[in-house]
Amino acid sequence: MRVQVTERRCEVPKVVLARAQEQAEALTKYEQRATAAEIVFIDEKHTRRVEMIVHIDAAEPAIGHGEGRDFRSALDQSLDRVRRMLRENRERRRDHQAPPLSQGIVTE
Repeated sequence: MRVQVTERRCEVPKVVLARAQEQAEALTKYEQRATAAEIVFIDEKHTRRVEMIVHIDAAEPAIGHGEGRDFRSALDQSLDRVRRMLRENRERRRDHQAPPLSQGIVTE
């Protein structure tokens, strides 16, 4: 997966950037069709914000926002939200599939 990191009006520590890269690449565990991720770090007066957009083939992108006093907590919030969205979408798709043939048809 291609990961693009953008820093707006701020300097983000290299450790946080590396962690963001690793965690974004690990999102393919939840959605195999994920092709790209954009992570935007924004520094405002007293808060740090992180926006994560995960692009998925043939589906709407998953977008997660996070805010905190430092970039690490904001990154964790946005990752949690994106993971939850990807997990819920996978469950929704799985629920619409037919039951396995090993269960057979039960008639009473």
